[in-house]
Amino acid sequence: MAEPSSTATTWHEATPTQQGLWILDRIERLRPTYLLPSVVEFTGPVDHALLVASVQRAIARHPALRSRFRLDARLRRVEYRTDAEPAEAGFIDAAADGWTGEELDDLVEVLCCTPFDLAEEAPTRAEVIRVDDRTTLLVLNVHHIVFDGWSRGLLMDEIAAIYRGKLRGEEIELPPAPHPADVLDPPDREELADRVAEVVERLRGAPIGVALPYDRDPASEELSLLGADSATHLDADLTKQLVDVATTEGATLYMTGVALLAATLARMSGQRDFLFAVVWPGRDDPATADVVGMFMTTLVVRIGLDETTTWRELLRDARIAAMETFVDADVPLDAIAAALDPNRDVSRPPLTPVLVQLNAVPDGFELAPGVPGRYRPLKPQYSKYDLALFVRLDHSSGAERLELSLDRPADLFEGTTLVDLFAGLRRSAADLARFPEEPVLEPTTAVDGIADDPAARLDAVRALWREVLGVEEVADDVSFFEAGGDSLRLVILVERLNQVSEHALRTVDLFRAGTVRAQAELLAGPAKSTASAAGTSRQRLLDAARARRGEARA
Repeated sequence: MAEPSSTATTWHEATPTQQGLWILDRIERLRPTYLLPSVVEFTGPVDHALLVASVQRAIARHPALRSRFRLDARLRRVEYRTDAEPAEAGFIDAAADGWTGEELDDLVEVLCCTPFDLAEEAPTRAEVIRVDDRTTLLVLNVHHIVFDGWSRGLLMDEIAAIYRGKLRGEEIELPPAPHPADVLDPPDREELADRVAEVVERLRGAPIGVALPYDRDPASEELSLLGADSATHLDADLTKQLVDVATTEGATLYMTGVALLAATLARMSGQRDFLFAVVWPGRDDPATADVVGMFMTTLVVRIGLDETTTWRELLRDARIAAMETFVDADVPLDAIAAALDPNRDVSRPPLTPVLVQLNAVPDGFELAPGVPGRYRPLKPQYSKYDLALFVRLDHSSGAERLELSLDRPADLFEGTTLVDLFAGLRRSAADLARFPEEPVLEPTTAVDGIADDPAARLDAVRALWREVLGVEEVADDVSFFEAGGDSLRLVILVERLNQVSEHALRTVDLFRAGTVRAQAELLAGPAKSTASAAGTSRQRLLDAARARRGEARA
Protein backbone atom coordinates (compact mmCIF):
# COMPACT_ATOMS: atom_id res chain seq x y z
CA MET A 1 0.00 0.00 0.00
CA ALA A 2 1.37 3.38 -0.99
CA GLU A 3 1.98 5.94 1.71
CA PRO A 4 -0.87 8.51 1.73
CA SER A 5 -0.03 12.11 0.94
CA SER A 6 0.60 14.42 3.87
CA THR A 7 -2.54 16.41 3.02
CA ALA A 8 -4.68 13.32 3.67
CA THR A 9 -3.06 12.51 6.97
CA THR A 10 -5.10 12.93 10.13
CA TRP A 11 -3.18 13.49 13.32
CA HIS A 12 -4.89 12.49 16.55
CA GLU A 13 -4.04 13.99 19.93
CA ALA A 14 -2.35 11.46 22.21
CA THR A 15 -3.97 10.73 25.54
CA PRO A 16 -2.22 12.02 28.70
CA THR A 17 -0.97 8.48 29.37
CA GLN A 18 0.39 8.17 25.82
CA GLN A 19 2.09 11.54 26.09
CA GLY A 20 3.79 10.40 29.31
CA LEU A 21 4.98 7.21 27.65
CA TRP A 22 6.28 9.17 24.65
CA ILE A 23 8.35 11.36 27.00
CA LEU A 24 9.72 8.29 28.82
CA ASP A 25 10.72 6.81 25.46
CA ARG A 26 13.11 9.75 25.07
CA ILE A 27 15.13 8.48 28.07
CA GLU A 28 17.45 5.81 26.69
CA ARG A 29 17.77 3.56 29.74
CA LEU A 30 13.98 3.44 30.18
CA ARG A 31 13.07 2.55 26.61
CA PRO A 32 13.05 -1.27 27.02
CA THR A 33 10.87 -1.05 30.14
CA TYR A 34 7.86 0.22 28.20
CA LEU A 35 7.64 -2.66 25.73
CA LEU A 36 5.01 -5.40 26.09
CA PRO A 37 6.61 -8.53 24.66
CA SER A 38 4.92 -11.95 24.61
CA VAL A 39 6.57 -15.26 23.78
CA VAL A 40 3.99 -17.96 23.06
CA GLU A 41 5.09 -21.56 22.64
CA PHE A 42 2.86 -23.83 20.55
CA THR A 43 3.23 -27.60 20.84
CA GLY A 44 2.01 -29.75 17.98
CA PRO A 45 1.72 -29.55 14.19
CA VAL A 46 1.65 -25.94 12.98
CA ASP A 47 1.25 -24.72 9.41
CA HIS A 48 3.80 -21.94 9.62
CA ALA A 49 2.80 -20.17 6.41
CA LEU A 50 -0.80 -19.97 7.59
CA LEU A 51 0.27 -18.77 11.05
CA VAL A 52 2.42 -15.98 9.56
CA ALA A 53 -0.49 -14.93 7.33
CA SER A 54 -2.87 -14.97 10.30
CA VAL A 55 -0.56 -12.81 12.41
CA GLN A 56 -0.06 -10.43 9.48
CA ARG A 57 -3.78 -9.98 8.95
CA ALA A 58 -4.42 -9.41 12.66
CA ILE A 59 -1.72 -6.79 13.23
CA ALA A 60 -2.55 -4.96 9.99
CA ARG A 61 -6.23 -4.61 10.92
CA HIS A 62 -5.91 -2.50 14.04
CA PRO A 63 -5.27 1.25 13.67
CA ALA A 64 -3.33 1.49 16.96
CA LEU A 65 -0.75 -1.02 15.71
CA ARG A 66 -0.04 1.15 12.64
CA SER A 67 0.59 4.31 14.69
CA ARG A 68 3.39 6.80 14.14
CA PHE A 69 4.02 9.54 16.73
CA ARG A 70 5.34 13.09 16.59
CA LEU A 71 5.57 16.19 18.78
CA ASP A 72 3.71 19.22 17.51
CA ALA A 73 5.78 21.99 19.11
CA ARG A 74 3.34 24.70 18.02
CA LEU A 75 0.36 23.07 19.71
CA ARG A 76 2.57 21.65 22.48
CA ARG A 77 1.11 18.19 22.22
CA VAL A 78 2.07 14.66 21.15
CA GLU A 79 0.11 13.36 18.16
CA TYR A 80 -0.21 10.13 16.22
CA ARG A 81 -1.39 9.00 12.81
CA THR A 82 -2.66 5.53 11.91
CA ASP A 83 -2.61 5.53 8.09
CA ALA A 84 0.97 4.26 7.68
CA GLU A 85 2.16 0.77 6.74
CA PRO A 86 1.66 -2.02 9.30
CA ALA A 87 4.52 -4.10 10.61
CA GLU A 88 5.50 -7.20 8.67
CA ALA A 89 5.19 -10.58 10.36
CA GLY A 90 8.30 -12.69 9.75
CA PHE A 91 9.26 -16.37 9.77
CA ILE A 92 12.50 -18.05 10.84
CA ASP A 93 13.08 -21.79 10.43
CA ALA A 94 15.54 -22.19 13.29
CA ALA A 95 15.57 -25.98 12.96
CA ALA A 96 16.47 -25.96 9.25
CA ASP A 97 19.01 -23.15 9.69
CA GLY A 98 20.80 -24.93 12.55
CA TRP A 99 20.19 -22.40 15.33
CA THR A 100 21.46 -23.58 18.70
CA GLY A 101 19.37 -23.17 21.82
CA GLU A 102 21.62 -20.36 23.03
CA GLU A 103 21.43 -18.56 19.68
CA LEU A 104 17.65 -18.86 19.72
CA ASP A 105 17.45 -17.42 23.23
CA ASP A 106 19.60 -14.48 22.08
CA LEU A 107 17.29 -13.93 19.10
CA VAL A 108 14.18 -13.89 21.29
CA GLU A 109 15.86 -11.44 23.66
CA VAL A 110 16.67 -9.08 20.77
CA LEU A 111 13.10 -9.26 19.49
CA CYS A 112 11.68 -8.60 22.97
CA CYS A 113 14.06 -5.89 24.18
CA THR A 114 14.87 -3.72 21.15
CA PRO A 115 13.03 -0.37 21.31
CA PHE A 116 10.97 1.07 18.46
CA ASP A 117 11.43 4.30 16.56
CA LEU A 118 7.95 5.62 17.30
CA ALA A 119 8.19 8.30 14.62
CA GLU A 120 9.26 6.08 11.74
CA GLU A 121 8.19 2.47 12.32
CA ALA A 122 5.08 0.61 13.38
CA PRO A 123 5.20 -0.01 17.15
CA THR A 124 4.70 -3.74 16.58
CA ARG A 125 7.05 -6.66 15.96
CA ALA A 126 6.02 -10.25 15.19
CA GLU A 127 8.09 -13.31 14.34
CA VAL A 128 7.05 -16.95 13.94
CA ILE A 129 9.94 -19.30 14.73
CA ARG A 130 9.99 -23.02 13.97
CA VAL A 131 12.08 -24.59 16.74
CA ASP A 132 11.55 -28.23 15.76
CA ASP A 133 8.84 -30.48 14.36
CA ARG A 134 6.73 -30.13 17.51
CA THR A 135 7.57 -26.66 18.81
CA THR A 136 6.79 -23.22 17.34
CA LEU A 137 7.29 -19.83 18.94
CA LEU A 138 5.33 -16.68 18.27
CA VAL A 139 7.27 -13.64 19.47
CA LEU A 140 4.99 -10.62 19.58
CA ASN A 141 6.28 -7.28 20.87
CA VAL A 142 4.24 -4.07 20.96
CA HIS A 143 5.08 -0.73 22.54
CA HIS A 144 2.99 0.07 25.60
CA ILE A 145 2.04 3.44 24.07
CA VAL A 146 -0.52 1.65 21.83
CA PHE A 147 -1.09 -1.64 23.64
CA ASP A 148 -2.03 -3.08 27.03
CA GLY A 149 -2.67 -6.47 28.64
CA TRP A 150 -6.32 -6.46 27.61
CA SER A 151 -5.32 -5.78 24.00
CA ARG A 152 -2.94 -8.75 24.06
CA GLY A 153 -5.83 -11.08 24.88
CA LEU A 154 -7.95 -9.60 22.08
CA LEU A 155 -5.14 -9.90 19.52
CA MET A 156 -4.13 -13.46 20.43
CA ASP A 157 -7.74 -14.65 20.28
CA GLU A 158 -8.08 -13.02 16.87
CA ILE A 159 -4.89 -14.65 15.55
CA ALA A 160 -6.14 -18.07 16.67
CA ALA A 161 -9.57 -17.51 15.07
CA ILE A 162 -8.05 -16.43 11.74
CA TYR A 163 -5.64 -19.40 11.78
CA ARG A 164 -8.40 -21.93 12.44
CA GLY A 165 -10.40 -20.45 9.59
CA LYS A 166 -7.43 -20.73 7.24
CA LEU A 167 -6.97 -24.40 8.21
CA ARG A 168 -10.56 -24.96 7.03
CA GLY A 169 -9.80 -23.06 3.83
CA GLU A 170 -11.87 -20.04 4.88
CA GLU A 171 -11.17 -16.37 5.33
CA ILE A 172 -13.30 -15.56 8.35
CA GLU A 173 -15.19 -12.29 8.43
CA LEU A 174 -14.20 -9.89 11.17
CA PRO A 175 -15.95 -6.67 12.18
CA PRO A 176 -14.16 -3.42 11.36
CA ALA A 177 -11.45 -2.68 13.91
CA PRO A 178 -12.47 0.41 15.93
CA HIS A 179 -10.13 3.37 16.10
CA PRO A 180 -9.07 4.20 19.71
CA ALA A 181 -9.77 7.90 19.11
CA ASP A 182 -13.40 7.11 18.19
CA VAL A 183 -14.23 5.59 21.58
CA LEU A 184 -12.59 8.22 23.77
CA ASP A 185 -14.58 11.27 24.80
CA PRO A 186 -12.32 14.22 25.67
CA PRO A 187 -13.07 15.32 29.24
CA ASP A 188 -14.48 18.74 29.99
CA ARG A 189 -11.42 20.79 30.98
CA GLU A 190 -13.12 22.66 33.83
CA GLU A 191 -14.65 19.52 35.25
CA LEU A 192 -11.31 17.70 34.96
CA ALA A 193 -9.53 20.54 36.77
CA ASP A 194 -12.01 20.27 39.64
CA ARG A 195 -11.52 16.51 39.89
CA VAL A 196 -7.73 16.84 39.83
CA ALA A 197 -8.02 19.31 42.71
CA GLU A 198 -10.16 16.82 44.68
CA VAL A 199 -7.65 14.00 44.24
CA VAL A 200 -4.73 16.30 45.10
CA GLU A 201 -6.48 17.31 48.32
CA ARG A 202 -7.04 13.66 49.25
CA LEU A 203 -3.36 12.81 48.72
CA ARG A 204 -1.86 16.02 50.07
CA GLY A 205 0.41 15.54 53.08
CA ALA A 206 1.39 11.97 52.27
CA PRO A 207 5.14 11.39 51.88
CA ILE A 208 6.36 11.47 48.29
CA GLY A 209 8.12 8.12 48.17
CA VAL A 210 8.34 5.09 50.43
CA ALA A 211 11.04 4.28 52.99
CA LEU A 212 12.19 1.00 51.47
CA PRO A 213 15.20 -0.92 52.85
CA TYR A 214 17.41 -0.11 49.84
CA ASP A 215 20.83 -1.74 49.44
CA ARG A 216 21.61 0.41 46.36
CA ASP A 217 20.73 3.96 45.33
CA PRO A 218 17.50 3.68 43.31
CA ALA A 219 18.13 7.04 41.61
CA SER A 220 21.57 6.08 40.32
CA GLU A 221 21.87 6.12 36.55
CA GLU A 222 24.27 3.20 36.93
CA LEU A 223 21.53 0.98 38.39
CA SER A 224 20.40 -1.66 35.92
CA LEU A 225 16.65 -1.94 35.43
CA LEU A 226 16.94 -5.65 34.64
CA GLY A 227 14.39 -7.18 36.95
CA ALA A 228 14.07 -10.17 39.21
CA ASP A 229 11.11 -11.71 40.96
CA SER A 230 10.68 -14.00 43.94
CA ALA A 231 7.54 -15.47 45.47
CA THR A 232 6.34 -17.13 48.63
CA HIS A 233 3.13 -19.06 49.32
CA LEU A 234 1.00 -19.21 52.44
CA ASP A 235 -0.32 -22.64 53.36
CA ALA A 236 -3.95 -23.49 52.61
CA ASP A 237 -5.19 -23.13 56.21
CA LEU A 238 -3.64 -19.70 56.70
CA THR A 239 -4.91 -18.61 53.28
CA LYS A 240 -8.47 -19.61 54.21
CA GLN A 241 -8.28 -17.73 57.52
CA LEU A 242 -6.94 -14.64 55.76
CA VAL A 243 -9.58 -14.72 53.01
CA ASP A 244 -12.34 -15.25 55.58
CA VAL A 245 -11.32 -12.15 57.56
CA ALA A 246 -10.99 -10.07 54.39
CA THR A 247 -14.39 -11.23 53.12
CA THR A 248 -16.14 -10.18 56.31
CA GLU A 249 -14.83 -6.65 55.71
CA GLY A 250 -15.70 -6.64 52.02
CA ALA A 251 -12.01 -6.42 51.12
CA THR A 252 -10.83 -7.89 47.82
CA LEU A 253 -7.56 -9.74 47.37
CA TYR A 254 -6.01 -6.54 46.04
CA MET A 255 -7.13 -4.53 49.08
CA THR A 256 -5.71 -7.25 51.33
CA GLY A 257 -2.36 -6.94 49.54
CA VAL A 258 -2.36 -3.16 50.14
CA ALA A 259 -2.99 -3.74 53.86
CA LEU A 260 -0.28 -6.41 54.15
CA LEU A 261 2.39 -4.29 52.45
CA ALA A 262 1.53 -1.12 54.39
CA ALA A 263 1.69 -3.04 57.68
CA THR A 264 4.97 -4.74 56.79
CA LEU A 265 6.70 -1.52 55.73
CA ALA A 266 5.33 0.34 58.76
CA ARG A 267 6.83 -2.33 61.03
CA MET A 268 10.18 -2.13 59.24
CA SER A 269 10.41 1.67 59.23
CA GLY A 270 9.00 4.74 60.93
CA GLN A 271 6.69 5.51 58.01
CA ARG A 272 2.95 5.44 58.74
CA ASP A 273 1.44 7.00 55.61
CA PHE A 274 1.93 5.40 52.17
CA LEU A 275 1.18 5.99 48.52
CA PHE A 276 1.07 2.84 46.37
CA ALA A 277 0.58 2.73 42.60
CA VAL A 278 -1.96 0.43 40.94
CA VAL A 279 -2.63 -0.12 37.23
CA TRP A 280 -6.27 0.23 36.19
CA PRO A 281 -7.47 -1.51 32.96
CA GLY A 282 -9.47 1.52 31.80
CA ARG A 283 -12.15 -0.56 30.11
CA ASP A 284 -15.13 0.72 32.09
CA ASP A 285 -16.90 1.95 28.95
CA PRO A 286 -18.36 -1.01 26.97
CA ALA A 287 -17.32 0.80 23.77
CA THR A 288 -13.67 0.05 24.58
CA ALA A 289 -14.13 -3.66 25.31
CA ASP A 290 -13.13 -4.85 21.81
CA VAL A 291 -10.62 -2.13 20.92
CA VAL A 292 -6.90 -2.85 20.59
CA GLY A 293 -5.20 0.18 22.08
CA MET A 294 -3.73 1.71 25.23
CA PHE A 295 -6.45 2.39 27.79
CA MET A 296 -4.64 1.44 30.99
CA THR A 297 -3.84 4.13 33.50
CA THR A 298 -1.81 4.30 36.70
CA LEU A 299 -3.57 5.35 39.90
CA VAL A 300 -2.29 6.05 43.41
CA VAL A 301 -3.83 4.61 46.58
CA ARG A 302 -3.23 6.29 49.94
CA ILE A 303 -3.19 4.08 53.04
CA GLY A 304 -2.15 5.03 56.56
CA LEU A 305 -2.11 3.65 60.10
CA ASP A 306 -1.05 4.57 63.61
CA GLU A 307 -0.19 2.81 66.87
CA THR A 308 -3.85 2.07 67.63
CA THR A 309 -4.94 0.77 64.19
CA THR A 310 -6.11 -2.86 64.33
CA TRP A 311 -5.86 -5.30 61.46
CA ARG A 312 -9.59 -5.15 60.89
CA GLU A 313 -9.49 -1.36 60.77
CA LEU A 314 -6.56 -1.46 58.34
CA LEU A 315 -8.53 -3.73 56.01
CA ARG A 316 -11.50 -1.34 56.16
CA ASP A 317 -9.22 1.61 55.42
CA ALA A 318 -7.64 -0.24 52.48
CA ARG A 319 -11.10 -0.94 51.08
CA ILE A 320 -12.20 2.69 51.36
CA ALA A 321 -8.90 3.98 49.93
CA ALA A 322 -9.10 1.66 46.92
CA MET A 323 -12.72 2.55 46.20
CA GLU A 324 -11.95 6.29 46.35
CA THR A 325 -9.05 5.75 43.97
CA PHE A 326 -11.00 3.67 41.45
CA VAL A 327 -13.83 6.23 41.35
CA ASP A 328 -11.26 8.73 40.05
CA ALA A 329 -9.66 6.30 37.61
CA ASP A 330 -10.01 8.73 34.70
CA VAL A 331 -8.09 11.54 36.42
CA PRO A 332 -4.60 11.65 34.81
CA LEU A 333 -1.78 10.86 37.21
CA ASP A 334 0.61 13.32 35.56
CA ALA A 335 -1.68 16.22 36.49
CA ILE A 336 -1.86 14.99 40.08
CA ALA A 337 1.92 14.54 40.26
CA ALA A 338 2.52 18.01 38.79
CA ALA A 339 0.50 19.54 41.63
CA LEU A 340 1.97 17.46 44.46
CA ASP A 341 5.57 17.12 43.26
CA PRO A 342 6.29 19.78 40.62
CA ASN A 343 10.07 19.23 40.64
CA ARG A 344 9.97 15.45 40.30
CA ASP A 345 12.47 13.47 38.25
CA VAL A 346 10.45 12.27 35.25
CA SER A 347 12.66 9.20 34.93
CA ARG A 348 11.27 7.96 38.26
CA PRO A 349 7.70 6.71 38.85
CA PRO A 350 5.43 9.60 39.93
CA LEU A 351 4.67 10.00 43.66
CA THR A 352 5.63 6.46 44.70
CA PRO A 353 8.24 3.81 43.79
CA VAL A 354 5.95 0.98 44.96
CA LEU A 355 3.25 -0.88 43.02
CA VAL A 356 0.62 -3.26 44.42
CA GLN A 357 -1.23 -5.32 41.82
CA LEU A 358 -3.24 -8.46 41.31
CA ASN A 359 -1.08 -10.98 39.46
CA ALA A 360 -3.00 -11.74 36.27
CA VAL A 361 -1.09 -14.71 34.83
CA PRO A 362 -2.00 -15.04 31.10
CA ASP A 363 -3.95 -18.22 30.45
CA GLY A 364 -2.79 -20.70 27.88
CA PHE A 365 -5.01 -21.20 24.86
CA GLU A 366 -5.47 -23.49 21.86
CA LEU A 367 -4.22 -22.29 18.49
CA ALA A 368 -6.03 -25.18 16.82
CA PRO A 369 -7.29 -28.61 17.94
CA GLY A 370 -4.31 -30.49 19.37
CA VAL A 371 -2.05 -27.40 19.32
CA PRO A 372 -1.98 -25.84 22.81
CA GLY A 373 -0.16 -22.57 23.44
CA ARG A 374 1.46 -21.31 26.62
CA TYR A 375 3.15 -18.03 27.52
CA ARG A 376 6.84 -18.44 28.26
CA PRO A 377 8.39 -16.47 31.14
CA LEU A 378 10.26 -13.45 29.81
CA LYS A 379 14.04 -13.42 30.13
CA PRO A 380 15.24 -10.82 30.73
CA GLN A 381 12.48 -8.76 32.24
CA TYR A 382 12.61 -5.11 33.25
CA SER A 383 11.25 -3.43 36.37
CA LYS A 384 9.64 0.02 36.28
CA TYR A 385 9.11 0.22 40.06
CA ASP A 386 11.61 -0.17 42.89
CA LEU A 387 9.29 -2.74 44.46
CA ALA A 388 6.12 -4.33 43.12
CA LEU A 389 3.95 -6.67 45.19
CA PHE A 390 1.79 -9.00 43.12
CA VAL A 391 -0.90 -11.05 44.87
CA ARG A 392 -2.94 -13.98 43.60
CA LEU A 393 -4.65 -17.15 44.72
CA ASP A 394 -2.69 -20.13 43.39
CA HIS A 395 -4.57 -23.38 42.78
CA SER A 396 -1.72 -25.35 41.16
CA SER A 397 -1.18 -27.56 44.24
CA GLY A 398 -4.85 -28.55 44.37
CA ALA A 399 -5.50 -26.27 47.36
CA GLU A 400 -6.05 -22.52 47.39
CA ARG A 401 -2.86 -20.78 48.56
CA LEU A 402 -2.04 -17.08 48.60
CA GLU A 403 1.01 -16.23 46.51
CA LEU A 404 2.96 -13.07 47.33
CA SER A 405 5.47 -12.10 44.65
CA LEU A 406 8.02 -9.28 44.82
CA ASP A 407 9.36 -7.82 41.56
CA ARG A 408 12.23 -5.31 41.59
CA PRO A 409 15.44 -4.30 39.81
CA ALA A 410 17.74 -7.25 40.50
CA ASP A 411 20.57 -5.14 41.97
CA LEU A 412 18.47 -2.91 44.21
CA PHE A 413 18.03 -5.27 47.17
CA GLU A 414 20.35 -7.94 48.56
CA GLY A 415 19.18 -11.45 49.38
CA THR A 416 18.99 -10.83 53.12
CA THR A 417 16.80 -7.76 52.60
CA LEU A 418 14.38 -9.84 50.53
CA VAL A 419 14.36 -12.52 53.24
CA ASP A 420 13.37 -9.83 55.74
CA LEU A 421 10.66 -8.46 53.43
CA PHE A 422 9.15 -11.89 52.82
CA ALA A 423 9.35 -12.81 56.51
CA GLY A 424 7.61 -9.52 57.32
CA LEU A 425 4.85 -10.15 54.77
CA ARG A 426 4.26 -13.66 56.07
CA ARG A 427 4.21 -12.43 59.66
CA SER A 428 1.71 -9.71 58.70
CA ALA A 429 -0.49 -12.27 56.93
CA ALA A 430 -0.47 -14.55 59.97
CA ASP A 431 -1.31 -11.69 62.34
CA LEU A 432 -4.13 -10.40 60.14
CA ALA A 433 -5.63 -13.89 59.85
CA ARG A 434 -5.31 -14.91 63.49
CA PHE A 435 -5.47 -11.68 65.47
CA PRO A 436 -7.68 -9.25 63.48
CA GLU A 437 -8.64 -7.25 66.60
CA GLU A 438 -5.01 -6.68 67.67
CA PRO A 439 -3.01 -3.51 66.81
CA VAL A 440 -0.98 -3.85 63.62
CA LEU A 441 2.15 -2.33 65.12
CA GLU A 442 2.36 -4.87 67.95
CA PRO A 443 3.36 -8.11 66.17
CA THR A 444 1.74 -11.11 67.82
CA THR A 445 3.63 -13.92 66.13
CA ALA A 446 7.01 -15.24 67.25
CA VAL A 447 9.95 -12.83 67.02
CA ASP A 448 11.74 -15.23 64.71
CA GLY A 449 8.75 -15.21 62.35
CA ILE A 450 9.84 -18.33 60.45
CA ALA A 451 10.33 -20.96 63.13
CA ASP A 452 6.82 -22.42 62.81
CA ASP A 453 6.44 -21.93 59.05
CA PRO A 454 8.15 -24.59 56.87
CA ALA A 455 7.66 -22.65 53.63
CA ALA A 456 9.15 -19.48 55.14
CA ARG A 457 12.16 -21.43 56.45
CA LEU A 458 12.79 -22.88 52.99
CA ASP A 459 12.44 -19.40 51.39
CA ALA A 460 14.92 -17.94 53.89
CA VAL A 461 17.56 -20.64 53.46
CA ARG A 462 17.24 -20.64 49.65
CA ALA A 463 17.74 -16.87 49.54
CA LEU A 464 20.86 -17.08 51.72
CA TRP A 465 22.34 -19.88 49.60
CA ARG A 466 21.78 -17.77 46.46
CA GLU A 467 23.44 -14.80 48.14
CA VAL A 468 26.47 -16.71 49.44
CA LEU A 469 26.97 -18.80 46.29
CA GLY A 470 26.22 -15.94 43.89
CA VAL A 471 23.72 -17.98 41.86
CA GLU A 472 20.12 -17.42 40.77
CA GLU A 473 18.71 -20.84 41.62
CA VAL A 474 19.49 -23.60 44.13
CA ALA A 475 18.03 -27.09 44.61
CA ASP A 476 16.56 -28.03 47.96
CA ASP A 477 18.21 -31.45 48.17
CA VAL A 478 21.70 -30.84 46.75
CA SER A 479 24.59 -30.46 49.20
CA PHE A 480 26.18 -27.05 49.71
CA PHE A 481 29.52 -28.22 48.32
CA GLU A 482 27.93 -29.87 45.26
CA ALA A 483 26.16 -26.55 44.59
CA GLY A 484 29.54 -24.78 44.37
CA GLY A 485 30.24 -23.96 48.01
CA ASP A 486 33.55 -24.21 49.84
CA SER A 487 34.68 -24.03 53.45
CA LEU A 488 34.94 -20.22 53.51
CA ARG A 489 31.46 -19.80 52.03
CA LEU A 490 30.14 -22.30 54.55
CA VAL A 491 31.42 -20.16 57.42
CA ILE A 492 29.76 -17.11 55.82
CA LEU A 493 26.53 -19.09 55.47
CA VAL A 494 26.62 -20.00 59.17
CA GLU A 495 26.93 -16.33 60.11
CA ARG A 496 24.12 -15.27 57.77
CA LEU A 497 21.76 -17.99 59.04
CA ASN A 498 22.44 -16.96 62.62
CA GLN A 499 21.84 -13.28 61.82
CA VAL A 500 18.52 -13.93 60.09
CA SER A 501 17.15 -16.51 62.52
CA GLU A 502 18.79 -15.46 65.81
CA HIS A 503 19.90 -19.07 66.23
CA ALA A 504 23.39 -20.14 67.29
CA LEU A 505 24.27 -22.62 64.57
CA ARG A 506 27.83 -23.98 64.28
CA THR A 507 29.81 -24.91 61.21
CA VAL A 508 29.60 -28.58 62.19
CA ASP A 509 25.80 -28.30 62.20
CA LEU A 510 25.86 -27.34 58.53
CA PHE A 511 28.28 -30.15 57.72
CA ARG A 512 25.74 -32.58 59.16
CA ALA A 513 22.77 -30.83 57.55
CA GLY A 514 24.22 -30.02 54.16
CA THR A 515 21.12 -29.23 52.06
CA VAL A 516 18.63 -26.38 51.93
CA ARG A 517 15.90 -28.64 53.24
CA ALA A 518 17.99 -29.97 56.13
CA GLN A 519 19.19 -26.50 57.13
CA ALA A 520 15.62 -25.17 57.04
CA GLU A 521 14.76 -27.82 59.64
CA LEU A 522 17.57 -26.51 61.85
CA LEU A 523 15.68 -23.22 62.05
CA ALA A 524 12.54 -24.90 63.41
CA GLY A 525 11.68 -24.23 67.02
CA PRO A 526 12.71 -21.37 69.27
CA ALA A 527 15.90 -19.46 68.53
CA LYS A 528 18.86 -20.15 70.80
CA SER A 529 20.95 -17.24 72.00
CA THR A 530 24.70 -17.33 71.71
CA ALA A 531 24.91 -16.95 75.47
CA SER A 532 22.99 -20.14 76.10
CA ALA A 533 25.04 -21.91 73.47
CA ALA A 534 28.24 -20.80 75.18
CA GLY A 535 26.89 -22.09 78.48
CA THR A 536 26.06 -25.40 76.91
CA SER A 537 29.53 -25.59 75.38
CA ARG A 538 31.13 -24.83 78.78
CA GLN A 539 29.01 -27.52 80.39
CA ARG A 540 30.14 -30.04 77.81
CA LEU A 541 33.79 -29.13 78.43
CA LEU A 542 33.39 -29.52 82.20
CA ASP A 543 31.57 -32.81 81.79
CA ALA A 544 34.34 -34.10 79.51
CA ALA A 545 37.04 -32.99 82.00
CA ARG A 546 35.23 -34.69 84.88
CA ALA A 547 34.88 -37.86 82.85
CA ARG A 548 38.61 -37.94 82.05
CA ARG A 549 39.38 -37.22 85.71
CA GLY A 550 37.19 -40.13 86.74
CA GLU A 551 38.88 -42.46 84.24
CA ALA A 552 42.34 -41.42 85.48
CA ARG A 553 41.42 -42.13 89.11
CA ALA A 554 39.98 -45.49 88.20
